[in-house]
Amino acid sequence: MNQPTLTTLSTINADGSRKFVHPADVRGRFTFWRKVSALVLLVIYAALPWIPVGGFPAVFLDVQTRRFHFFGLTLAAQDLWVGFFLITGLAFALFFVTSLFGRVWCGWTCPYTVFLEHVYRRIERWVDGDGPARRRLEKAPWTAGKITRRAVKHALFILCSALIAHIFLSYFVSIHGLYGMMQSSPQEHRLAFGVVVFLTGALYFSFSWFREQFCIILCPYGRLQSALTDDNSIVIGYDKKRGEPRGKAGAAAGDCVDCRRCVQVCPTGIDIRNGLQLECIGCAACVDACDEIMTRLQRPAGLVRYDSHTGLQGGRTRLLRARTVFYSCILLAGTAAFLFATTRIEPLRASVVRMVGAPYYAGDGVVRNQFLVRVINKRNAPSSYQLEVTGRTPQELQVTGLQSALELPAMGEEQKAIVLSLPEAAYNGPFKLQIKVTESGTGASMTTRVMEFLGPDPRLKSNAPLNPKDFIQ
Repeated sequence: MNQPTLTTLSTINADGSRKFVHPADVRGRFTFWRKVSALVLLVIYAALPWIPVGGFPAVFLDVQTRRFHFFGLTLAAQDLWVGFFLITGLAFALFFVTSLFGRVWCGWTCPYTVFLEHVYRRIERWVDGDGPARRRLEKAPWTAGKITRRAVKHALFILCSALIAHIFLSYFVSIHGLYGMMQSSPQEHRLAFGVVVFLTGALYFSFSWFREQFCIILCPYGRLQSALTDDNSIVIGYDKKRGEPRGKAGAAAGDCVDCRRCVQVCPTGIDIRNGLQLECIGCAACVDACDEIMTRLQRPAGLVRYDSHTGLQGGRTRLLRARTVFYSCILLAGTAAFLFATTRIEPLRASVVRMVGAPYYAGDGVVRNQFLVRVINKRNAPSSYQLEVTGRTPQELQVTGLQSALELPAMGEEQKAIVLSLPEAAYNGPFKLQIKVTESGTGASMTTRVMEFLGPDPRLKSNAPLNPKDFIQ
């Protein structure tokens, strides 16, 4: 059996080969609440695409129409800058929580941990038995019973992976869209089918073989842990003053009887008695395991517990310190920025560009400019919009294309061509004007965009001799 140390990984054998971790079952208060929180998170993950909010699923990332719905807040592609404040706010929140409670995110709410510990390893326990039984089965020769167990387990792994992948896809195509795709041939939805196949394979590989190696090797958050915590952060720790020296029950020694129960239940295979390590995900399985042994021996619980390094040394943990104050400040700043950004989201968006071709057309004594106006209705209800040209415009200016209102469906958009005409005799040089888009009836939303009317240089109309230097800008 590998002896976990601070210099070697317990998941790697001496010859460099992989050693699979089979955590033993454990019961206790933290294990119970971890199961409850995992169940809640799994239900939320599966239910969000089903819950309608404002006519759309609670979370619906509709990449096809470039509309993104979050609990009634709808963002168009032009509003994704708001997501920057959301993502940074979540990152600041993670920094703040880590500075207080260490890597508790990994052990309690990380999706990878939730799926691995509360779905796939639960299936494995159901098929192969508890930790010791799984280790015996791993070393046993290949018999009909072992082959049957392996086939059933991996079939369930693949089924769960496919289910998780389909739910993930529903966040982008909606439940109704996903159901429609499932009723048709994969040839009609090759991209979606390919995404599901890839995700199913990736999930199956990760949770059936790679497992805790992701947390140990690939997860970047595990590398940040040491930079975000300090001696006052609440982490999983072993009370050496009370536990050492180790000895059998009844001997004149510390409370630790070296039963290795904390190592047997660890999902990453470490020995917490060696101190806080990069592999520790803060799941508290070792806390429940040690408390169970201490209760049996009629000794006080808490030999392994949630505490700070300072607290384990007998000092007083300080939650309010420079690190937590700084992280809380940037968290509040990020939250305020996100809330302010959401107030800047307009239910109407309009843009105007000059149509492809010449910048202007002159002929028959008339100068014409052609523009293309694009209007986006960002409401979840149909709306009508009135377009109007405003500004200091010549009286002779004629506008074509704005005679009727623009009717747009919910989250719809449309482009409208407008032609501005001006007698050449009235044109005295470029001038700017605005196109105003107003919601009909209520006028609740309005936006203006600037455009410039161009034409031939008015100096060309004069019979005076032309100086080439006059045309050099």
